Amino acid sequence: MTYTTSIKEEISKQNSDAISARTELSAFIRFDGKIKKDKITLTIENASVARRIYTLIKTIFGIKPRIIVRNQRRLRIKQIYILEINDKISSILEDLNIIENNKLILPNNYFLDTKEDKISYLKGVFLSCGSISNPQTSGYHLEFTLTLQKEAKYIADLLKQFNISSKIIKRTNHYMLYVKSAEMISDVLRMLNATNSLFFFEDIRIYRDHKNMVNRLNNCEIANQEKIIQTGLKQLTEIEYLKKHDLTNLLDEKIQEVIKFREKYPESSYQELAEIISKETGKTIGKSGINHYFRKIKELVEKHKNSHQTILSTNPYSKDSVADK
Repeated sequence: MTYTTSIKEEISKQNSDAISARTELSAFIRFDGKIKKDKITLTIENASVARRIYTLIKTIFGIKPRIIVRNQRRLRIKQIYILEINDKISSILEDLNIIENNKLILPNNYFLDTKEDKISYLKGVFLSCGSISNPQTSGYHLEFTLTLQKEAKYIADLLKQFNISSKIIKRTNHYMLYVKSAEMISDVLRMLNATNSLFFFEDIRIYRDHKNMVNRLNNCEIANQEKIIQTGLKQLTEIEYLKKHDLTNLLDEKIQEVIKFREKYPESSYQELAEIISKETGKTIGKSGINHYFRKIKELVEKHKNSHQTILSTNPYSKDSVADK
């Protein structure tokens, strides 16, 4: 059973009052039905949904739709339920606010007057053409497959009234309205009163969010560690330069002491190095102090390199002089 199937089964088992049932049926017939003058045909893949729609039609209009069960062979065998309504076609469509003066119309404010009416209508839309991908196996995705662009825009505006943002894209012969936000999909499930499906969705969402957070923290920690190692290697290179040119005696004793500890602990961060020095020497030093000392080392290295380069560039007998170039 797919996740969408389980959601639709849960919705199909809900009790509805007369007004809500009529509103839901209106949406379902509009977006699922093939409407002709003498017949309305509903093709349904979910047995629970077929049972609910059959019951609603029978209860509201006192007629029994004809039921046809077919086996569909596409990748796997599954049953398709076809409901045919052959009586009271015009009165049903007018009563459900689907046609007016023999023309297809969108629901008006009179028909969808309250918040409850709009939710019932969205239930019917979801049962007829909605789906939500399984959060365990893919990303967060809710969609409605609609035939007409104006109907897609109408549903988008209806969702917007509940702070659900959606987008519409055109396919070959239909329009797809979709929502990618996990939080908004959760709101839709809550609005449809699909409690069990909502709990399942939220459990997976919490697990995935936690997993993503752990991965981000791990990646951040790895990146920080790499940065610390690169910084340590660069500082060892600067220390080696000072020693090669007999410059360490130009630094005070505190900085020379920090140099010894850096050579001993090349992969330690400033904070770790400060704690080690404080513990082994008994002299308190902070992270900012370590940073300050290494800035002094870097300044001395750069100052010496710049002065050495100046001498080379002004010495006409130097191999690297500007004159020889």
